[in-house]
Amino acid sequence: MINKDLVLLPNITLGFHIYDNRQIEREISFISFSLLSTRGQTIPGYQCGRLDTLLSVIGGLNPKSSRQMAFIFSIFKVPQLGVGFEFSQGERRVYPSFFRINPKESPQYVGLVQLLLHFQWNWVGLLAPEDDRGECFVSTLTPMLKEKEICLTFTERLKSDFFATMWKVLHSSKIWSEAEVIILFGDSTSIINVVTTMTVYEEWTKTSFCKVWILTSHWKVSMGESQDIVKGLKFFHGSLHFRDHTRDFSEFTNFILSLDSFKPQGDAFLPQWWEKVFDCKFYKPGEIAPGRQKTCTGKEDLQYLPIYIFETSMTGESYNIYNAVYALAHALHAMYGSGGRPALMRLGKRTSNVQSWQLLYYLRNVQFNSSAGGEVSFSENGLESSHFDLFNWLFLLNKSLVPMKIGQIETRALLGHDFTINSDAIVWATKKIPFARCGMKRCHAGEKRRVPEGKPICCYQCDACPEGTISNRTGATDCEPCPEHQYPNKDKDKCTAKKIHFLAYQDTLGYTLTSLALFLCMTTFAVLVIFYKHHDTPIIKANNRDLTDILLASLLLCFLCSFLFIGRQGKLTCLFQQSAFAILFSLAVSSVLAKTVMVVLAFMATKPGNKTRKLLGKPLTNSIVITCPLIQAVLCATWLGTSPPFLNLDFHTLFREIILECKQGSAVMFYGVLSYLGLLALVSFTVAFLARKLPNSFNEAKFITFSMLIFCSVWISFLPTYLSTKGKSMVAVEIFSILASGAALLACIFFPKCYIILLRPELNSRGNITRNKTF
Repeated sequence: MINKDLVLLPNITLGFHIYDNRQIEREISFISFSLLSTRGQTIPGYQCGRLDTLLSVIGGLNPKSSRQMAFIFSIFKVPQLGVGFEFSQGERRVYPSFFRINPKESPQYVGLVQLLLHFQWNWVGLLAPEDDRGECFVSTLTPMLKEKEICLTFTERLKSDFFATMWKVLHSSKIWSEAEVIILFGDSTSIINVVTTMTVYEEWTKTSFCKVWILTSHWKVSMGESQDIVKGLKFFHGSLHFRDHTRDFSEFTNFILSLDSFKPQGDAFLPQWWEKVFDCKFYKPGEIAPGRQKTCTGKEDLQYLPIYIFETSMTGESYNIYNAVYALAHALHAMYGSGGRPALMRLGKRTSNVQSWQLLYYLRNVQFNSSAGGEVSFSENGLESSHFDLFNWLFLLNKSLVPMKIGQIETRALLGHDFTINSDAIVWATKKIPFARCGMKRCHAGEKRRVPEGKPICCYQCDACPEGTISNRTGATDCEPCPEHQYPNKDKDKCTAKKIHFLAYQDTLGYTLTSLALFLCMTTFAVLVIFYKHHDTPIIKANNRDLTDILLASLLLCFLCSFLFIGRQGKLTCLFQQSAFAILFSLAVSSVLAKTVMVVLAFMATKPGNKTRKLLGKPLTNSIVITCPLIQAVLCATWLGTSPPFLNLDFHTLFREIILECKQGSAVMFYGVLSYLGLLALVSFTVAFLARKLPNSFNEAKFITFSMLIFCSVWISFLPTYLSTKGKSMVAVEIFSILASGAALLACIFFPKCYIILLRPELNSRGNITRNKTF
């Protein structure tokens, strides 16, 4: 494809040599040195008789062989593009010419953990070979699993020796049986040993070993495994396999299917490979096949070979090599266009002037789009991006193992989209998604985990969240309290906003108190109207019309001030509701006290030689009515000026509601105001009580005594009830106390008079009053 490209390296033809090192260390070293030497003698760096320019080396195809080759080629700074191996940044100077062509390992490990989390598996097994790569894999993956609280049922290190592996597998089979999901890390050799051992295990124990395997990208089904392990391939039915990313190349498939074993076109491996996969033999013309040996016709169809023997589509490994060759071509093209052109354009053999180390700079900066649309970029370490495909292997009835793509890992994707999987497309060996958990279930929202003593962290139990706390995700380690303005719902999996708690007009209690307050207001207003219309009658004249009007007006205002306590409170209502109530009630009680004092003085004035008659009149009553409320007003002003009431939100008293309340500010001032009001009521009660046995013409003291007795009883019972309630109940207690005490004054003092005015007008006469008749 490159040689036919008219844009990439025009008029330059690339060639290649291919070698089979058979994964033998001695062969790897020998071939590596021969590439650096003259033909016929292995003398690195001596290439006098060599006609070809060695621009780069592609290989090896596993980390072990790559490292061995990198030791050699890095000495001579020959670019090597091969399967990556682990080395620190400090070791980079040891391998200056090595470039990784396969994706970085770390994203695969992250994807593996995400796969376990996706299916909520936290109890899995781990198998890895007993070598440096296996040690690196275990040491890297184990902390990642612990971080996500995924436990390992077992961690087994497998020896490369078949019999040692078989003994270890058989010996540990009981432990293995505890895990429904097993992570298998290793190359084809170690996995063949595991497969063979599983076959032996089933034959000996007569039991099926059905597990879900998670395979890493290092494992591949290759022709080397061939028919010898066909029976063992059934163990990988339903397995999940991370493979190096590839793209769909129809040209590649067409090229593969067009291979002609009789026209290998210089490919010395093709006839040998053909004989092996089709189990036949090529014979020269006239040569007779011995015995039952099958003769290769060259017309055998590659398309019908099982995938575990040969894949006609481009695999991830082939795609990596494809990109590696193109990376070299683009690097050479970049060098050609930046000053190397004269050396490349000369005729003859002068292209040998191009040195391999000159490509290193350009390889570190290669970036291109493959013909399949994939973006490929290299950095100092090689392939920049990491992209893995996730396959589900299916073992079909015709004994073929077929991969089906079900997901991928793409590090360049947005966070949350870097790992994708189609769970519904997976065919499970266990017929259903494995449970693979130590506990009975994963704790749901509203529950928290509790690890019994002596158990791994994964073997937890689920307990309901304590009262007042929630967990809004599955697998929560602890429950969290809701913000103070919210409360846990019934399932304890989310917080719900608390309702504002206050005495609303729409509430039954609020509606009842509002109706009662309005009734008392209307009643008081009706008494005022009655007294106004009959203000010239003797019964009203005898009871000081001015004091009566002041008392009725103050009671009306007291009933109206109860509306300051109903409804949603504001800063202004909170500031003045207690002060307004205290001052108005002080005015009402002061009016009652003035009436009582006037009754006593009037009686004493009837006695001969008593000088109290001089005190009778408006000056005394006015001084009482003005002075007593004024003292209360001064107390309230001091309260408002020093530590006034304020609006407060109580988040904690009620579970599902926020109490909107008016705090008193200074408790001392609040109880001082109530105490002063109580003192006025007590003085009024005492004076009225002492005057209760006066003659009937002055018997209003009896009604005042009874009214003040009710008044004091209400407010004495108010204090403990008020202190023992919260929220709207506390407000309702205070409103009821205001209404009840006001109603007692209204009923005891004014209803008898209204009865006489409206129903017994004949008793409303001066003569009847002077004759000591009851009014």
